[in-house]
Amino acid sequence: MSESSKLAQRFWELAQIQPKKLAIRFGMPGQTEDFDFAKFWRRVERVTGHLQVTHGLKSGQRVAWLGLNHELQLVTLVACARLGLIFMPLNFRLAVAELKMVLQDAKPSILIHDELHANAVVSLAIDVPQSCHLESLIATASAKNLALPAVDDCADVLLVYTSGTTGLPKGAVHTQAGLLANAKASDEAHAFKPIDIVLSTLPMFHVGGLCIQTLPALLAGVSVHLQPRFDASAWLKSVSQGELVQRPTLSLLVPATMRAVLDHAEWPSVDLQSLRGIMAGSSTLPEAYLEKFHQRGVPVGQIYGTTETGPVSVILKFQDAVQRIGFAGWPHANLELQIRDSEEQVVKSGVTGEVCVRGANVMRGYWLAASQAAGEGLKDGWFHTGDMGYLDANGCLQIVGRNKDMIISGGENIYPAEIENALATFPGLLECAVVGLPDERWGEVPVLALVRALNAEGRQLSETAVKAHLEAKIARFKLPRRVVFREELPKSALGKVQKPILQQQLMALDS
Repeated sequence: MSESSKLAQRFWELAQIQPKKLAIRFGMPGQTEDFDFAKFWRRVERVTGHLQVTHGLKSGQRVAWLGLNHELQLVTLVACARLGLIFMPLNFRLAVAELKMVLQDAKPSILIHDELHANAVVSLAIDVPQSCHLESLIATASAKNLALPAVDDCADVLLVYTSGTTGLPKGAVHTQAGLLANAKASDEAHAFKPIDIVLSTLPMFHVGGLCIQTLPALLAGVSVHLQPRFDASAWLKSVSQGELVQRPTLSLLVPATMRAVLDHAEWPSVDLQSLRGIMAGSSTLPEAYLEKFHQRGVPVGQIYGTTETGPVSVILKFQDAVQRIGFAGWPHANLELQIRDSEEQVVKSGVTGEVCVRGANVMRGYWLAASQAAGEGLKDGWFHTGDMGYLDANGCLQIVGRNKDMIISGGENIYPAEIENALATFPGLLECAVVGLPDERWGEVPVLALVRALNAEGRQLSETAVKAHLEAKIARFKLPRRVVFREELPKSALGKVQKPILQQQLMALDS
């Protein structure tokens, strides 16, 4: 048998080479179900049949997924690869209004969901032709002897949405070749071994949860313990209980989940000897967190990248983690990296500029290239990350900040424009601005500065009313942690709010 999709072909090969080896152990500790590589492939075949015949899907169409982490999410991705479909995981943390924006942009042909999100799907039904519960894809037999299409290596297979600087959603399009290139880069970062077990707990609607370890590990023939969601107690239990050879050797954390693990009562005494390393997926990390893991003999490497880059771009391997604490690392073997100034000129070592990367793992582009996102960030194959950094004398990257307004809170990207736009016509509000302020637990949090209108509505404007309005408009994790009323906002001569100055002013209030 030969698959026209190289991504799917790899999973077919694994089903032949190591059919009885564990592919995925799915569920929370004590409630797991095992799937070997042979069973995983049989599930891929069944889901493929349902997508093509039962639901009538054809190459190029989008398959949206709304739900917590699930083994069928990975099965469905591979089935989509076989059929030339584009898999589109949705951020279940978004508000229904935000999900509608994404669906209206991508126009998927079907929305697959879990039980937890069934009610939300009812509200989204008008924006998608058909929907189904994920179990329906596997509960009954599907058509056999399918006519599979020829799928080019450069065929689109993954569409992942990230908020834009304008507050509008942008879909990063990744090809099958791009996912395989990203997996190769991940293999370089982790040096996967046959005995490895990856503990995957971060949401797979992000390329971080899906593509830093989970999918690359499976493509390498490595076992994955997949949990529906992150829970610090479950994470600690998974790495410390049972026979040593059956415990995870690798995992991925972000600052917020790291903090939850470190704050857990069992942290001081938990057995971590099975772990040969943890990767961190974030541009900046509190060094105090890293040091606590290092003190327990667990090196914390780093994967630097973005939704648009696959995301594996710059890697800090475990052997360099202690010596290079706080650094992002070096570009993987097949990635070009440049630090450029505002004039697009490459700067010298030690000079700060924008991080720009080019490689096979970088997205093909944004969905609907003719839309507002056309060309944004991607120029001549180079992706402009918006992050500012420098290379030291050894070519090691250090990230120092961002030239965009984006706030990263607990591993989630928050764009101030999303919050500001939601208040554009709010009664009694003259103007507002959102900035990120440092936070020990979340890295940074959004803080909203407001100026009241000089009228009766302005005098009555309250923090409670503003927050209530926002709760109905945007996801909970994007809500400002504080609302500060100001007489005026600092502005440039052209009338643009000077957010760095506003940040300094708000931080001074806390000192």
